[in-house]
Amino acid sequence: MTEAFTNVAGQRLDLPDPSVALSGATMGGASYKVLGSTMQVVVMQLRAGQTVYTETGALSWMQDGIQMDTNMRGGLGGILGRVFTGESLFVANFTAERDNAMIAFSSEFPGKIIPINLAQGQSIVTQRDSFLVAEKSVNMAVQFQKKFGAFFGGEGILMQRFDGPGTVFVALDGEVVEYTLAAGERLKVDTGHVAMFEPTVNFTVEMVKGFKNILFGGEGLLFATLTGPGRVWLQTMPMSKLAGAIAEYLPRAEGSKQGLSINLGG
Repeated sequence: MTEAFTNVAGQRLDLPDPSVALSGATMGGASYKVLGSTMQVVVMQLRAGQTVYTETGALSWMQDGIQMDTNMRGGLGGILGRVFTGESLFVANFTAERDNAMIAFSSEFPGKIIPINLAQGQSIVTQRDSFLVAEKSVNMAVQFQKKFGAFFGGEGILMQRFDGPGTVFVALDGEVVEYTLAAGERLKVDTGHVAMFEPTVNFTVEMVKGFKNILFGGEGLLFATLTGPGRVWLQTMPMSKLAGAIAEYLPRAEGSKQGLSINLGG
């Protein structure tokens, strides 16, 4: 297909190809392309015998020649972790029965799909719900925050941790901004904007100080504090903030005094 759109009656319909944001190969040898700009999809070509896994319901499309197997990955610890995070108890394994078997996974929210190549012993910590798909060799676990205050931090309560070796794809909200923190350097962030960070970064949550700040500041009650050394990645449009903004314009019960009130009755 070409970039020009043609639609002549009685002739072939050609639509423009989506842009290729990223392309490469996973550590296990599967080639991939991340297509699109804001609503992205990763299309993978698996090798014969290669397995990737994802949460149930995450598959977008696939060719013949791929076997699907749904199970409870991670044993009791993995099951309990997914219960705490509100995720599906089951994961789906997809194993290619031939070379170049195509499979695709798309994000559910405008943002970026990021491939992360992890060496043996290397890890990355991400926001919950960011997981899209990973090679079988990658271990996924729930990382609980040690600070008591973190249990009031919304998206900062629980994080996902991925341990190599292998490649994992994560879907982050909006654009992604990277910072490298020196040892002892701190960055205070609204909890919803924390996308992922290296395990060397210390993550805590603290309450906003000051009575007037709490009542009139217009921000959340809590900030995440990220302390170096290490790299952190922030997302510009957390799903929770967008949902809150949209909620202000949704119809409410008649008589409500908050937000926009629409009477849909006859």
